[in-house]
Amino acid sequence: MADKEFEPLGPTILVHVELPQAKNQEDLQELHRLAESAGSTICDAIVCRRDVIEPRTYIGSGKVTELADAVRAHDAKVVVFNCPLTPAQERNLEKEVGVRVMDRIALILVIFAMRARTYEGKLQVELAQLRYEQARLVRGWTHLERQKGGFGLRGGPGETQIELDRRALRERIAAIKQDLEVVARRREQNRNERKKNAIPVVSFVGYTNAGKSTLFNTITRSEVYAADQLFATLDPTLRNMVLPTVGKVVFADTVGFIRHLPHELVAAFRATLEETIQSDLLLHIIDIADPRLDDNIEAVNAVLGQIGADQVPTLLVFNKSDLKDDVAIGIVRNEEGRPVRVNVSAKTKAGLEDLLQAVAELLALDQCEFELKLGYQDGKLRASLYELKAITSSSYDEEGYEHLKVALKPQDCARIEKLSGGRLSACLVRKEGAPLPWVQEEVFDFEDID
Repeated sequence: MADKEFEPLGPTILVHVELPQAKNQEDLQELHRLAESAGSTICDAIVCRRDVIEPRTYIGSGKVTELADAVRAHDAKVVVFNCPLTPAQERNLEKEVGVRVMDRIALILVIFAMRARTYEGKLQVELAQLRYEQARLVRGWTHLERQKGGFGLRGGPGETQIELDRRALRERIAAIKQDLEVVARRREQNRNERKKNAIPVVSFVGYTNAGKSTLFNTITRSEVYAADQLFATLDPTLRNMVLPTVGKVVFADTVGFIRHLPHELVAAFRATLEETIQSDLLLHIIDIADPRLDDNIEAVNAVLGQIGADQVPTLLVFNKSDLKDDVAIGIVRNEEGRPVRVNVSAKTKAGLEDLLQAVAELLALDQCEFELKLGYQDGKLRASLYELKAITSSSYDEEGYEHLKVALKPQDCARIEKLSGGRLSACLVRKEGAPLPWVQEEVFDFEDID
């Protein structure tokens, strides 16, 4: 199912309907970009203003006639509505205009089918397509009224073809869900392993085509597909990096968001979006040159709230800052000195060092800083600290002991304390009776880490 719509859509006519009572209506310019990303050649765009929706065709008989004339005049092959259509409305419109009719959700599914590359991505796209088609079963299903008669034959006596097809869809959906559960368990195992090793995850999020993948490629020296089109990246990509004072960090490039991301896609891509939910830090990539900048930020924040990632710490990254003369490249801090925004340019690589510095600072905010006094027998502890890039300075006293200044997250401290058999706390330089710096109100139990 995920492979059936790989061909470009070809000559296309767009239909945008404005309703006075509707809130947060879809954007016609975004529909243009979506259609172009699906390989469409935009022939015409018909804007329709209505007080109420016409139940049969959504737009009314007059506009249907205008649409049919436009299809014949431009020899269009597809009509795309910038709103959700019912199955009956799609069928009625196709009968009137004589070409394929799809709504915004179907268009996005076509793009996703084109972009999916990994096994998981293809499964997720197919699941979303099947769920969408399950309530429709349109186009090319003219045999649906026929019945399978006779005992002992497939389907049983009197079972209609549409019932057989719906049953086949249900069975395929169940099979895909099982396959995705296996992939999700494998992803969860990898995520738990990162948590066990206290490796922070930094996810790139943002409005689609804001330059996330280009920035990701530049920082991590990867070759993730990047292009000037919506949803150029669909499958998540993870890369390891090492940052000063933080150590190993996983950067994750995720699918771009759009206004009103369809619930069908949110449900199908739940496993992928969990990478965003489980992140330690989100880099919200914003195209500073986009005239709809504020609307795009609001759209991304709405989707983050929809998937439950609105509580994850976020750093705003204004990309393409080289296109703005009045914007200074670098870190913007709040009154407390905390980085809240970084102006960069993925194209010119300006501000990338500032971005990594801001990421390191934010990831290190919850770190504990303390001093250790190590002897010759603490080589294993010393090696663990150096491996985590946790040592900020080192010196030796007259007796030959090494004094280390260390910055570590509480979970790292607890893990090393356990692995070293208590040597971390034994080597800690502190006043007598003072609590361990990584313990707040109660002892941190590493076994309780999820």
